[in-house]
Amino acid sequence: MIKIKYTFAFVFFAFVSVNAQNTQVITPEQPIDWVNPLIGTDSDYGISNGNTYPAIAMPWGMNFWTPQTANMGDGWAYTYKSNRIKGFKQTHQPSPWMNDYGQFSIMPVTGDLKFKEEDRQSWFSHKAETVMPYYYSVYLADHNVTTEITPTERAARFRFTFPETDKAYVVIDAFDKGSYVKIIPDQRKIIGYTTKNSGGVPENFKNYFVIVFDKDFEVNATFSGAVLGNALEMKADHAGAVIGFKTKTGEKVNAQVASSFISYDQAELNLKEIGNNNFDQLKEKGKAVWNKELGRIKVDGGTPDQIGTFYSSLYRSLLFPRKFYEYDQNNKVVHYSPYNGKVLPGYMFVDTGFWDTFRALYPFLNFMYPELNTQMQEGLSNTFNESGWLPEWSSPGLRDIMVGNNSASIVSEAYLKSGKVKNYDIENLYKAVIHGANNAGPLRAVGRAGVDSYNSLGYVPHDEIQESAARTLEYAYDDFAIYQLAKALNKPQSEIDLYKKRSLNYKNLFDPKYNLMHPKNKDGKFMEPFDPFQWFNGFTEGNSWHYSWSVFHDVQGLVDLMGGKQQFASQLDKVFSLPPVFATKDFKEGVIHEMREMQIANMGQYAHGNQPIQHMIYLYNYAGEPWKAQYWVRETMNRMYHATPDGYCGDEDNGQTSAWYVFSSLGFYPVTPASDQYVIGAPLFKKVTIQLENGKTITINAGSNNNENRYIKGMKFNGKAYSKNWLSHSELMKGATIDFDMSATPNNKRGINKEDFPYSLSNE
Repeated sequence: MIKIKYTFAFVFFAFVSVNAQNTQVITPEQPIDWVNPLIGTDSDYGISNGNTYPAIAMPWGMNFWTPQTANMGDGWAYTYKSNRIKGFKQTHQPSPWMNDYGQFSIMPVTGDLKFKEEDRQSWFSHKAETVMPYYYSVYLADHNVTTEITPTERAARFRFTFPETDKAYVVIDAFDKGSYVKIIPDQRKIIGYTTKNSGGVPENFKNYFVIVFDKDFEVNATFSGAVLGNALEMKADHAGAVIGFKTKTGEKVNAQVASSFISYDQAELNLKEIGNNNFDQLKEKGKAVWNKELGRIKVDGGTPDQIGTFYSSLYRSLLFPRKFYEYDQNNKVVHYSPYNGKVLPGYMFVDTGFWDTFRALYPFLNFMYPELNTQMQEGLSNTFNESGWLPEWSSPGLRDIMVGNNSASIVSEAYLKSGKVKNYDIENLYKAVIHGANNAGPLRAVGRAGVDSYNSLGYVPHDEIQESAARTLEYAYDDFAIYQLAKALNKPQSEIDLYKKRSLNYKNLFDPKYNLMHPKNKDGKFMEPFDPFQWFNGFTEGNSWHYSWSVFHDVQGLVDLMGGKQQFASQLDKVFSLPPVFATKDFKEGVIHEMREMQIANMGQYAHGNQPIQHMIYLYNYAGEPWKAQYWVRETMNRMYHATPDGYCGDEDNGQTSAWYVFSSLGFYPVTPASDQYVIGAPLFKKVTIQLENGKTITINAGSNNNENRYIKGMKFNGKAYSKNWLSHSELMKGATIDFDMSATPNNKRGINKEDFPYSLSNE
């Protein structure tokens, strides 16, 4: 096996090289070596190449750490183009659009004491920066200090290498909006709390932190805003602390840090995650954790770019939703409720938007991590008990953003795929799903906005509720998810029938004039004027060409509405051949970054940088033209993804866009999450070995795979010829061997019969 040792600098050796595209390599023994946490960080407000930051964290960790290049409160906390670091921030930010909470920073400085962000910042270079999920190191040129970080789930170790100086300091910045610090010199300790947040928290919200050093303090100071004083304790709008000491050349000063949303005592308990491990020992333990999780999927026979992109995407798929629970003195799971402010028993997970992640991220968790997803379901049950609602976007509590009632999909899919053998309160979750489906919530993005009209008219009226068409289409799929769950739980037939009927509401917006979805007013007439290219006009971050395919559960029904397979496939073709315009007439709305990302991608109206259309490529399988799905899946992977700072084509969005790549690399994708099926695309690698949580193994062989051979000539499932365009989740869970014979030319005779097509509700 080829074993390559490198830091971040390796990432560029092949990913920008044309010649490397056809260089086949074998997966190294340690997949962590292929991860680039800087993927997607070359982004800003105007153009997203991921809108990520380097998350130095354990999988699903409660606390992440990241270098901070932006000012306090800026959602773009770290951007690749930046050249100065202001601090090293504990962060809980799911995206720049949601911003952060529970945040504070640590920054070493030398020379004259500088504690304000603009004064203490230091120049740095990516050439002197090492970035791995479990370890971060950077040289701060202005201070001649190297900072290193290695995390646990709720704690971290810092190691600062100082020069010889009488003026070595560490600044602890608890940020503004209400904070507190206290220096305890005889314990070499600093405690404090931060309340800075971006919404979605109760009034008593605090993130308590404790920092313990291994060197006596010779300088003790605190600050309030821009004023520095000698007090050991400070409570202010913007509080912080500074400790200082003398250091020798190359002297290493260590700090252990942990935080808690519960109390200082709980933060001290969380600090015990470090145990007796020194910095290097903790670093190796973190590396082993990441290797274990990433190594559950082994890919062989791809280019360096493909393997790097795969494992970088897999890393991003294992960050959210984050664990928002802690272990008390009796080692019992407890959590601070971001809904009612109480400390309660049980699991809690936060920082995810179901509008994004119901599509691929949660199906991936159900596929690879059913035990963890059971804990997530328990957390959702707790959320319902504590808030009266299921979240659609939690950060950490209920947030008013995006549309849909996709918690129904999250709950239903988990139970359908693994919940029947897991012990959690599915009846309480069913109650929560029914409640959310029939009530408007305290926020427009909670429950269902326009629910009364939707239930009576069969659609959300355009002249009543914004983004009406998007809501209608997603509610219809969500009703399908409830229908599936109701059947599995043996609910009354009348209830089952009700949600099956509602799941067909998508038909009420189909306009045969355009062969697309068209928003409708309360009087039953389609809204006018209508331009299917115009963004926003009844749709969410997209247009009719993007959203018309959002019939995840009944593609056959959509095929029938469009006039049959040929017309349906022709409409799919047009998505790629149409110009990437926002509208065909004067466009008065503001241009958002998603528009630009579609425009510059040169794939027509296919806007892979945003979620609504990401499943659309796979729909060719329902029209008897699977080879087109095979072509466009590979084309999207080749063109839209790289393990580089500009490696995404839009917002990464809490693992969703990454999970698309992971699934698509394996050769299949969950078009209909609340079903038993994955729709086949085409595998990316020559071989993939998947170790399932139940001990079974899935082996995917495609020995003839290469850049040209992107089409499936033939396929076998467990040694038998297989013509279907889908795979069964339940069969895969038994373990399987899948053999693909790949070709440079399409096989126009495979997967073309109706019995080969994936599930659609109309075919029940």
